[in-house]
Amino acid sequence: MANSFCLSQCDVIGFDLDHTLCRYQLQESNKLIYESFAQYLVTEKGYSEELLCVSPEEWDFCSKGLVLDLEEGNFLKLAADGTILRATHGTKSMTGEEIAEVYGEKREWKHFNAINGSYARSAKYYFYDNHFDLPSALLCAKIVDCIEMTEGQKKYDFWKDIVSAIEHNYKTTAFKENCGTFFPAVKKEPSKYLKPCSDAVKQWLRDLKNSGKTLLLITSSHSDYCRLLCEHILGKNFEELFDIIITNALKPGFFSHTPQQRPFWVLENDEEILMLPSLEKPGWYSQGNWIHLRELLKKTTEKSDPKVVYFGDSIRSDIFSAHHYSNWETVLIFEELEGEEVYKPNMTHWGSSKKKGKDDSLETKNQCTVSRTWGSYFADNMSGIQGLEEVHCLTWCCTSIRNYSTIAIPSIESVVDLPLDYKFSRFSADNSETEGYYPYPPQALIPQKNEGTTA
Repeated sequence: MANSFCLSQCDVIGFDLDHTLCRYQLQESNKLIYESFAQYLVTEKGYSEELLCVSPEEWDFCSKGLVLDLEEGNFLKLAADGTILRATHGTKSMTGEEIAEVYGEKREWKHFNAINGSYARSAKYYFYDNHFDLPSALLCAKIVDCIEMTEGQKKYDFWKDIVSAIEHNYKTTAFKENCGTFFPAVKKEPSKYLKPCSDAVKQWLRDLKNSGKTLLLITSSHSDYCRLLCEHILGKNFEELFDIIITNALKPGFFSHTPQQRPFWVLENDEEILMLPSLEKPGWYSQGNWIHLRELLKKTTEKSDPKVVYFGDSIRSDIFSAHHYSNWETVLIFEELEGEEVYKPNMTHWGSSKKKGKDDSLETKNQCTVSRTWGSYFADNMSGIQGLEEVHCLTWCCTSIRNYSTIAIPSIESVVDLPLDYKFSRFSADNSETEGYYPYPPQALIPQKNEGTTA
């Protein structure tokens, strides 16, 4: 495999919508998502009203890459081999001794082999890997805190109620029915929660299409919500930018399920009215599967094996699935790469070898901050295991990015000023740990490069 990647080599360019093309005002959207779940649990399931109150400091708990151990009520930050780097019980940080008491001296999480390399869902754990998930992580942690305060009650069986809250707020008919808290709020004030795409992004999409690329939009959002988002961020004529739009894709099932399990449907007034045995022409469809899409792409590109790249923000639903099942190139949108995690040297080969893009010259507002509770998403120092000295470890999520992404960028905005044939250094076994991130690598990976430490 080549050590570089460029968009000009791709025949098809696909995009996720939420937190990829459509960026959210995270502070406002996080509060709204939290409230949508908490209100339901309090009013419909009888949970404590204390869940409705969140102090500004409590948001520090939210961090991508956490796993909730539903059997123990613990949140875990995992190393690449499944060793527990940090943990909390509810919102309370656990000491090394407390972690060892629950998980043994080696601090091994027993379900790691089940989730590693598959990202399979389970009733025993949940993986938080995108901004829609993070507010519910804080909510679940606070629920565990409430359980601990209830004398004699130590059973963590609240997950079924979380699922009910999700179904209530995000079912496919919720937008149309004005159901729940989330959709009514976004419909009422979209500008409060959504960031319009810049003119540069819109022009970039037009330029891609004019250069002969087939453009895809594949989102798990239902068609009515997709339309609201796209009209707000791209304009009323957004459909002209894409050859194929697929809504209610139910990723990762879109990639992992067979055509028989997940056929395409024709939409009429946002209702699925006709199941299709195959895709014959570009257009707007619902649900579906990548196998039937691939056959259509062969026709539209007139190539027997069209090369596809897909931009997305979720490791589980977008990046792993598109890479593993479809063998697509993948670009991870990771907003934390524009925050405190980033290494921005004054004079190094990173600055000299990269063409200046948006993120090099503009100060980014509302940058993501590193959680004080959890530390860096990419690496951590671990000590106290069987008397070993402190070791610098890559996280499981950091290795997942390297294994399943082609490159990782903070936003689409960061690449729109680059020429189409710009060569990105890709993640590969032949490249260093810091290559693959554009425009700059994470700060936490630099000591490994400079000091020669290993995970």
